[in-house]
Amino acid sequence: MDMESSKILLHRNNSLSDYSEVRTHEPLSDFESPLHSRNEKKINESELGIRSDDDDEFISADVKMILRKRRGWGHDDSLSANDLDLLGEDDDVLAEEDDAGCPLPSTPEDTQLIEAEMTEVLKAGVLSDEIDLGALAHNAAEQAEEFVRKVWEASWKVCHYKNLPKWLQDNDFLHRGHRPPLPSFSACFKSIFRLHTETGNIWTHLLGCVAFIGVACYFLSRPSVEIQFQEKLIFGAFFVGAIICLGFSFAFHTLSCHSVEIGRLFSKLDYCGIALLIMGSFVPWLYYGFYCHYQPKVIYLSVVCVLGCLSIIVSLWDKFSEPAFRPLRAGVFMCFGLSGVIPAIHYGVMEGWFSQISQSSLGWLVLMGFLYILGALLYALRVPERWFPGKFDLWFQSHQLFHILVIAAAFVHYHGISEMAMYRVTVGECTVPHEPITF
Repeated sequence: MDMESSKILLHRNNSLSDYSEVRTHEPLSDFESPLHSRNEKKINESELGIRSDDDDEFISADVKMILRKRRGWGHDDSLSANDLDLLGEDDDVLAEEDDAGCPLPSTPEDTQLIEAEMTEVLKAGVLSDEIDLGALAHNAAEQAEEFVRKVWEASWKVCHYKNLPKWLQDNDFLHRGHRPPLPSFSACFKSIFRLHTETGNIWTHLLGCVAFIGVACYFLSRPSVEIQFQEKLIFGAFFVGAIICLGFSFAFHTLSCHSVEIGRLFSKLDYCGIALLIMGSFVPWLYYGFYCHYQPKVIYLSVVCVLGCLSIIVSLWDKFSEPAFRPLRAGVFMCFGLSGVIPAIHYGVMEGWFSQISQSSLGWLVLMGFLYILGALLYALRVPERWFPGKFDLWFQSHQLFHILVIAAAFVHYHGISEMAMYRVTVGECTVPHEPITF
């Protein structure tokens, strides 16, 4: 059996040497090589059981020489696909000869090569560990931050006015029930289902916005036989102003506790919405009030647009939303609304007071102006919490009353302009010709 193993080793060594020479010097093919022929002859003789003593001595000498000259396997000793196929065929032959043969001794390794490879492996492992550790630390920090944020959003409690940051301190007559800063949009919107000082302000204008959206959809969806397209545009200006005003107000009171920047942004949008509501309210009644008087109608509508733009510009001033300028805010919008007194007096003198109050529903417009002014006064004076500090923290505070009066005034105005439109439809076309605009 030892002699057979030696023959196999010799055969493999000769084959590998022959393959290396073939790749380097490109001689004859492997099957035409003399060494391959000699080895094939030896294998055939072994298969036939023919062996001589000279052959045994020759094989032993070759094996000893091979073992002395063997070296470590290097990168230059890699085999091609063709070599691997030939070795595979040799393995099949050896397996058929003796299934119980013992494995060949392993090839000695180069110590320096092993150390170099181990060093590279260790370096790669250390680097990969550092990357993994960094990624794990980053992910852990993100998860911890997310966890803390969710816990804070779910467990925040209302606080006292004195514990609020300065940018959230607006009304010092409201002592308890304030929201703390909630730097998350989801937390701010979830807070509308919690009880705090802004709950009433949020829901009054949220429900009012939804109500006006429903009324607008119903009105604008009427067929042209009932409501003409021109009337839809006139009423549409009022609907747009009301929906934007109530929607921006709802958004501001919901997100005011998010951050300084978000609170300031939506505060400006809230005041711009008020200006748009006043502008939209002027359009229908000026249109129907001066329906047959083209020149004053155009002049008044132009003046309203200019005043509305000025109010919006003032509302974009950063300090306009500060608590110290609360009377200024109320005064700006009150003056803008009271500017409608001038066209109302003109309208009454031109058409007659009593007839126009009964025919054109001017009384509804007067009631609308009264409600707006009353709400603005309550807002500016902070009544009733000024008289009873800490007693109206959650309900019936001045800002909530102001919201309720704004919604009531808007619906009163809608009813009034509807009466004016019905009167115009009943009367029919104008008997007075359009007057040219003269200056």
